[in-house]
Amino acid sequence: MLNIHNLSVSFGGEYLFEEISFRLNSGDRVGLIGKNGAGKSTLLKILAKDMPIDSGTIASDKDLKMGFLRQDIDFDLGRTVLEEAQQAFEEIKGLELRLDEINHQLAERTDYESEGYNQLIIDLNDVTHHYEILGGYNYQGETEKVLLGLGFKREDFDRKTETFSGGWRMRIELAKLLLQSNDVLLLDEPTNHLDIESIIWLENFLKNYSGGVMIVSHDKMFLDNVTNRTIEISLGRIYDYNKPYTQYLVLRNEIKQQQLNAQKNQEKEIQQAERLIEKFRAKSTKASMAQSLIKKLDKMERIEVDEDDNSVMNLRFQVSVTPGKVVAEMESLEKSYGDNHVLKGIDLLIERDSKTAFVGQNGQGKSTLAKIMVGELDHKGILKLGHNVQIGYFAQNQAEYLDGNKTILDTMIDAANEKNRSKVRDILGSFLFRGDEVDKYVKVLSGGERNRLALAKMLLQPFNVLVMDEPTNHLDIKSKNVLKQALQNFDGTLILVSHDRDFLQGLTNKVYEFRDGKIKEYLGDIDFYLEQRKVEDFRAIEKKNVPSQKKDKPQEKHVVFEDQKKIKSLKNKLSNTENNIAKLEKEIARIDQDLLMNYDKTIAEPNFFDMYQNKKKELETLMKSWEKITLELEEFAS
Repeated sequence: MLNIHNLSVSFGGEYLFEEISFRLNSGDRVGLIGKNGAGKSTLLKILAKDMPIDSGTIASDKDLKMGFLRQDIDFDLGRTVLEEAQQAFEEIKGLELRLDEINHQLAERTDYESEGYNQLIIDLNDVTHHYEILGGYNYQGETEKVLLGLGFKREDFDRKTETFSGGWRMRIELAKLLLQSNDVLLLDEPTNHLDIESIIWLENFLKNYSGGVMIVSHDKMFLDNVTNRTIEISLGRIYDYNKPYTQYLVLRNEIKQQQLNAQKNQEKEIQQAERLIEKFRAKSTKASMAQSLIKKLDKMERIEVDEDDNSVMNLRFQVSVTPGKVVAEMESLEKSYGDNHVLKGIDLLIERDSKTAFVGQNGQGKSTLAKIMVGELDHKGILKLGHNVQIGYFAQNQAEYLDGNKTILDTMIDAANEKNRSKVRDILGSFLFRGDEVDKYVKVLSGGERNRLALAKMLLQPFNVLVMDEPTNHLDIKSKNVLKQALQNFDGTLILVSHDRDFLQGLTNKVYEFRDGKIKEYLGDIDFYLEQRKVEDFRAIEKKNVPSQKKDKPQEKHVVFEDQKKIKSLKNKLSNTENNIAKLEKEIARIDQDLLMNYDKTIAEPNFFDMYQNKKKELETLMKSWEKITLELEEFAS
């Protein structure tokens, strides 16, 4: 499908990658990994023809269709969610307009015997047939299915796209890509704005996707569940293995160890040969032997060990002043968005030096409470901040607050004060922005580099309470570890909103779970919380979605258990129905293709038209069944 040969790209005279080559075949699901700034997003942009190359070739099959999930998206104002998602069916929408036009003309004209009227009938048949082949009668149901899978509710379908946050608009863009008939999908951080249920749905979609997929992600579990191949970009080279992420790491380490062992053996052989050369060179009887050994060494291909890029940022959060014993106190705090009561009657006391995790499903109010604490949202009820409290806040979309038209250096200088302005370059250096890199514009930075800059900018402001909302989004695995180490060494008060169990381990000593507008306290670390909830990770909690049960009400337990059985049964039915729909759509598409390529031979088959119509009726029945099951599941969820 795609053949990349000796591809080179440089910035400011330095190669981002040099003479890299690989093929992307149908069925390949590639995890593209590497540290922030290694060139992952750049490679996707090059493959999508958004950026030029210095040298090399990119060859592809004729008529190859490629979909690219960009980090920066721009919608036309005024469209609803459903209308925007259906932009994926541009050709079908065009045929709908043509059909409306033809039908309108047929309704107005009365010259039934004329050549023009007859031509309209022919055009109607042709356009209708083309419309059927492209799936014109199914695309609306497909659109709804994908939007529901990505977390939208039916009441969201008619809302304007501009009323949604950037994360939700990214979901709409992802839905459009999945609905298009693309041969290749290029996905840049597709899970950053998805909750666990939507990630699981996307995993299943991609595992059954027949085309080629290349994914940039720092979500280890997502990569392990979806990919069957890993390409790592490191120091301008690529390492390509047909293994998912975790298996790739093991294999890469084994290969590196083999290289080290082979290199050591070769070094011994070289040293032995050099000693013999030195020994024989002075003796005339052994001179020819010495020359022979010299030639052998010259011809020997030296074994190289794969280099690793071990450069990491240096991060340390300093406490400004010591605050009072109580950092924040809340009484009967509430927050609603219209009829949606996100937080109801919250009573919470946060003490100095506590390390707290906010956990729970998306939409349960974690980020909302964080924003209320830092003064970004109004609310009902009481919120009191303690004496000398200075809050540093890292928002989930922190990178969006940066001005893309400023350079890295200007961004920092503008945020600095008289005391720390002279330290700006040192701070940037510790965040791996060195030399001429500080003159780069923010708009050309990768998502991870922008997050690093946002973290660096935080160090210019004094704080003793640190509130961080999903700080690991966009950060590569090494940067995550550095951030975790810095937070472990932070002597102030910490509040973390995160879904990442690995990141939270060892960071907090108290957990608040947000559910149904309330919060529940767990006096222990994240492992204690998961143990109390009897699950292994956050995914299990999202999958379960089990209402709280009281031990003294066995009847209530029974009802919940029956509900779980019913939900499981419905989900199995839904999965089987979706598989049958996909299978039937493929069969109908194949028949349509046969009709196009060899009409006379195809219709000559016995009972062809009865069989064809029966398949279409069966598909229609399945779509109605799918809609009914989906509605039942939604009722249980609500």
